[in-house]
Amino acid sequence: MDISILLEYGWVLLLLVGLEGLLAADNALVLAIMVKHLPEKERKKALFYGLAGAFIFRFASLFIISFLVDVWQIQALGALYLLFIAINHIVRKIFFKKKEEEDTEVKEKKKSGFWGTVIKVELADIAFAIDSILAAVALAMTLPNTTLPQIGGMDGGKFLVIFIGGFIGLVIMRFAANLFVKLLHSRPGLEIAAFAIVGWVGVKLAVLTLGHPEIGVISHDFAHSTQWKLIFYAVLISIAVAGWFLSKDKKEEPIEEPTTE
Repeated sequence: MDISILLEYGWVLLLLVGLEGLLAADNALVLAIMVKHLPEKERKKALFYGLAGAFIFRFASLFIISFLVDVWQIQALGALYLLFIAINHIVRKIFFKKKEEEDTEVKEKKKSGFWGTVIKVELADIAFAIDSILAAVALAMTLPNTTLPQIGGMDGGKFLVIFIGGFIGLVIMRFAANLFVKLLHSRPGLEIAAFAIVGWVGVKLAVLTLGHPEIGVISHDFAHSTQWKLIFYAVLISIAVAGWFLSKDKKEEPIEEPTTE
């Protein structure tokens, strides 16, 4: 395989791991709240069942999406969904933070039994998986094809980079979430930056949709051009850098770590 293709795939994989890490930390906090009323032994089981289900769902849904990835209607829905969750999260985080915290406290009081909690964790994991898979597919779609055989309806290289990125995301959620939680605690602006990146990935998917041969609103060549790739990655890196430098570096305070073990 050409070295330039390997470098491009490696770059996208690093981006996926970084984005998965930040999103997984936020997700781990949600899961911790869901299971913290259970005894420790049951808590671990609930998280294990939920994450095992998420792994199976990720693989199955990625396999299905691989057959539909070139359908412009699917691309359009994916773009709208990514833009919606990004805008919704950022608006809630900036303008309705206090109300969100109050709602969380109310939800905490409504405690479920073990299997009820497992179902809630499973549904939450599936929701997180959809976000991650769509963002990963959008990032990987303009990668060059490889000589690897197709998996499902997608080039083998693209499928593997998306799957590996998602698998690492699950590992982060299971074992390394606390590190990312501490990072988000010290630099809370990174969470907003992560969702801004998700929204920007939604823009990328929208550009691919508009450049689809059946739509033709913009040039198909531009949607897959090096020029657009450079613009996309320049803006993406700018968002990440701005999220880091514009976020206040808080003094470390004791925080309750999510129970993901």
